[in-house]
Amino acid sequence: MIWTLIGGIGLFLLGMVLMTDSLKLVAGDALRRILGRFVSGPSSAIASGALVAALVQSSSATTLTTIGFVGAGLLTFSQAIGVIFGANLGTTSTAWIVSLLGFKLDLNMITLPMIAAGVLMRLLLRGPWAHGGIALAGFGLIFVGIDQLQDGMAGLTEMIDPSRFPQDTLWGRLLLLLIGAAMTVVMQSSSAAVATTLAALHSGAIGIEQAGVLVIGQNVGTTVKVILVAIGASTAVKRTALAHVLFNVITAVVAFVLLGPFVAGVGMLMHTWEPAPGVLTLAAFHTAFNLLGVVMFLPWLGRFAGMIERIIPERGPSLTRHLDDALIEEATMASDAAMRTMRDIAHETFDAVRRRLAAPKHAPPHERLERIDQALGEVRRYLGRIAAQPDEASKAYPTQLSMLHALDHLDELVKRCEAAGHLAWIEQDARLGELSASLARAVSDAQPGLAGDEAAWRGAEEIAEMSRSLGDRRRALRPTILEESARGEFSPDAALQRLDALIWIDGLGYHVWRTVHHLSPKR
Repeated sequence: MIWTLIGGIGLFLLGMVLMTDSLKLVAGDALRRILGRFVSGPSSAIASGALVAALVQSSSATTLTTIGFVGAGLLTFSQAIGVIFGANLGTTSTAWIVSLLGFKLDLNMITLPMIAAGVLMRLLLRGPWAHGGIALAGFGLIFVGIDQLQDGMAGLTEMIDPSRFPQDTLWGRLLLLLIGAAMTVVMQSSSAAVATTLAALHSGAIGIEQAGVLVIGQNVGTTVKVILVAIGASTAVKRTALAHVLFNVITAVVAFVLLGPFVAGVGMLMHTWEPAPGVLTLAAFHTAFNLLGVVMFLPWLGRFAGMIERIIPERGPSLTRHLDDALIEEATMASDAAMRTMRDIAHETFDAVRRRLAAPKHAPPHERLERIDQALGEVRRYLGRIAAQPDEASKAYPTQLSMLHALDHLDELVKRCEAAGHLAWIEQDARLGELSASLARAVSDAQPGLAGDEAAWRGAEEIAEMSRSLGDRRRALRPTILEESARGEFSPDAALQRLDALIWIDGLGYHVWRTVHHLSPKR
């Protein structure tokens, strides 16, 4: 009986892992587009989070994607909280799938053929179809696991002495709550813990209120994994983890206090489909108390986000705060975070360039350029840890390639900002001063887009035109300077200094253009 239970849980977990991982590969970019396109206000954030979590059957995958979006600047933190609340609601779909298909329908005739078909798809097909085959096989394994759980629970029912269960008192329910949380921690999956509880309820080993308390505890148990992930992580991850923990704990407290009337009310609503409270009632209860939590938090979402931001303020180097180690395994998410970091660094570098153009004789503070240089080094190391393949379905590889190009151009901009000596001629020669002022205006115009204002983004075409204009004017001015020197208007050394300054300005314009080109959202 024990081995049957353990094997059933193992098969269910294996099925969930295969299905979730494969669905993420098949629909990863589509799910990213859903979040990026449809998340506008709190309601749409919650709906999008619920939809994505229901599709991939994983709140952790949805949460990780959300963290990446916050790091990439595609979502605000308050929007991200809405997505996380929705993800908690979306994962309750697992209980509905298990209770409707696993216990109400006899799927024995199709689960094994489903697994066989999925494996054949994996062996014979390529790309999304192969990943879809693994998802299909995983889906079939889930129900094989449920069947094993039912067999194990049937044997367990014969051995259980109801008097040995925690009494229906406050302390008894608290003990069940802890047992439920421990089940999630041990199994590393709230879905597997809920499925085990559904099997126990279906077999008659436990009652509906006992099952309800276990499910509440299992919901709380998901916070342990989130807390462990948040240790030593970035500010975005810590804030997300705290939002997740507070939501689950407060929702659990309310559901625990109102357990009796809550279960009775859900039972009355489900009476038509299930005369005696059973697995469908428990699935409905699981959804209902998470929905209650969303309803409670929704009116205060902005204030809740502000409170968490005050509790966990931004710390560490500001330029590399989005480089989150928790995202490394998700190449697309990690690339998005690195791109946001690159734009922040480019904004800082452009500001140093603009100030240098305004005062050519005075180099920017060494500490500022050193901070930019260190940030570029951090991005290089981070990109080196992201495993993006050239044929990957997502856009991680081309994004990484663009960032490597941008790193090279930003390095050159930093080196040119450190240059000195001949730049004094820019202030002495009106023609050089005019070129310098033209470049400074272009750099200034490019900064708002790098800071996240997409509406103010200066397109690569406009910056390219500026660079071409600088090149044309440099080529036209060079022979003029040499002719003036030949006529004795200034010495050959002064002519060379002017030409060096001219080349310096033209080079800055080129590297600014290429940086914008590679960091453009329309690249």
